[in-house]
Amino acid sequence: MNNKLQVYALADLEHVKVHGRTTGNLSPLTLFWTGSAVELNVQGTELWVEVEVNYEIYEPWISIVMNGVPVSRQMVTAGRYWVPVFRGMNADRVKNVRIVTEVQAMNGDPGCSLQFHAVRTDGTFQPVKDKPYRIEFIGDSITSGEGAIGAKGEEDWIPMWFSAIHNYTAMTAAAMNAEYRVISQSGWGVLTSWDNNPHANIPAYYEQVCGLLTGERNEALGAGAPYDFESWQPDAVVVNLGTNDGGAFYSPEWTDPASGKIYKQRLNEDGTYHTEDLEAFEEASCQFLITLRKNNNHAHIIWVYGMLGIPMMPAIYRAVDAYVKLTGDRKVSVLQLPNTTAETVGSRSHPGVLAHEQAAEALTGYLKELLA
Repeated sequence: MNNKLQVYALADLEHVKVHGRTTGNLSPLTLFWTGSAVELNVQGTELWVEVEVNYEIYEPWISIVMNGVPVSRQMVTAGRYWVPVFRGMNADRVKNVRIVTEVQAMNGDPGCSLQFHAVRTDGTFQPVKDKPYRIEFIGDSITSGEGAIGAKGEEDWIPMWFSAIHNYTAMTAAAMNAEYRVISQSGWGVLTSWDNNPHANIPAYYEQVCGLLTGERNEALGAGAPYDFESWQPDAVVVNLGTNDGGAFYSPEWTDPASGKIYKQRLNEDGTYHTEDLEAFEEASCQFLITLRKNNNHAHIIWVYGMLGIPMMPAIYRAVDAYVKLTGDRKVSVLQLPNTTAETVGSRSHPGVLAHEQAAEALTGYLKELLA
């Protein structure tokens, strides 16, 4: 037993850095999105963190990153309790610690939440330096890291197979020495989800803290509150959407249970995309770019695509071209990412860690040219 341990409420710490969109409340701090984190520089031998976890279906997972290297990954079960971060380390050395949310905000679980109340340590806290760049990533299951961890044969849709760490977002941010945030949801798109649900689109919730979360608890935590964009302006916004919009053309129609209206992205008899439905995707993409620019004044906007094929690439190019012609905004571009192969695929037929590494390498090279 270390009798030198002292408890500090997170809100009372002078030196704590929060990553990811939040409401700004530290009593307690709620981390909503994948890749969100608490970062500390601790000079001491031991550190614990007090978490409060709720869920009905999908449990959160966290990773602990020390001095830039992942050292621990674990499921956090329901309840309020202390989680050990490190013990027995050199008291004189400062340890940079990030406790990272590994799993996406779970739209399908209205009771899912992860909160941080306090820390316990025998040491002191030092300032955490800001990084030179800020990057926001927007996407679907690829950006949520679904399938980035686990054996290739795994097919269960469970939080275990999601990873914010073994992910092109984290890899790109590390290579760029950048702070980053992620807005993503498996199965969602720009216009529609993979199963033709038009309500499951990222743009509809982009201007909220985490509006795609459901349930009274998430509402009480402020998930649906307007997001303060001035609090964190990115240098680059990376949009990786379109995969599910393309998949909707091959999925059955979706019937809205409230209105009874039927939605379907249609294929022509020859297997090509129906022109009207493709144009609807392009219009939705163009409008999303308008929203992105309104809220991110000086950022380079890069639409990336290709980790699971490129069937929607011509439509993405047309949408970006239409936006540029409409607005004159020249800080918007398209980048094709390397496709996932039999060698780089992960679990759930999604990009594995090797695919994420290849995507990060391509994106990093491109960002360095833009932001240099």
